[in-house]
Amino acid sequence: MTEASPPRRKYAHTYIKPKQRIGERDKLDRHWRKLFLDTLAETSNVSEAARVAEINPSRAYKVRRAEPGFRRQWNAALIEGYEHLEMETLHRLRAGTGKDDPKFDIANALRLLALHRETVMRERALCDEEDEDAILASLDAKIEAMRAREEEAARLLAAETYDDTHDLG
Repeated sequence: MTEASPPRRKYAHTYIKPKQRIGERDKLDRHWRKLFLDTLAETSNVSEAARVAEINPSRAYKVRRAEPGFRRQWNAALIEGYEHLEMETLHRLRAGTGKDDPKFDIANALRLLALHRETVMRERALCDEEDEDAILASLDAKIEAMRAREEEAARLLAAETYDDTHDLG
């Protein structure tokens, strides 16, 4: 009888120093990541995302450095946050603001958008490049499969022709 293997972890285990745990609750579970990333996408603010997820910001930065998957999710959340800020700014510029609306500093929003524009463009390009590589790999596989089918059809046709010519003789 074989022993069952232990369940695989969805996330890599990154060692967090006690100093990086200051201010966190004792029994932190893995769900902090989703909450952190969702809040980061909403606010584009690491400190706020860490506060909502009840973690020390040092933990988030450490995990980002140690785990490429988390780094990709972090970057995607920041791109989403940038897009939210773009849309909110555009809406405020078009529709204006009412006296009861939350305060919104359009000048600062435009400065932030300009400041991070290059970084966001670079991240989008990296995502697009990964998508492009996947598409090209898929196309290459389809072309190879078509070639294989064509070669098989040619082989079958040649065998059939050979059989037909030898049946006549």
